[in-house]
Amino acid sequence: FSIGSNDLTQLTLGVDRDSEILAFDYDERDPGVTRMIEWAVAGCQRNKRHSGICGQAPSDYPEVAEHLVEIGIDSISLNPDTVLSTTRHILEVEKRLDQMNKAS
Repeated sequence: FSIGSNDLTQLTLGVDRDSEILAFDYDERDPGVTRMIEWAVAGCQRNKRHSGICGQAPSDYPEVAEHLVEIGIDSISLNPDTVLSTTRHILEVEKRLDQMNKAS
């Protein structure tokens, strides 16, 4: 199951990201969008399905990529120019989560 974060954001917020009038309100970090992604990933986990995301958010906002890892998403697509930096960040997050799991 692949989540298109750009389309999901437009649908959830009712905002066209290409609109000169409404684009200022387009934000993939909006709590409503975040919650929808969390529900989708949890649904995939419950049903033993792969979950992934494509779109700008994980490439543009490190905190989004971090949150996706924390909620257990299986794959994240990235823009080519952010692959190294985002992958490094994800590895740090996974290491921190692993240490927390070992400590508990």
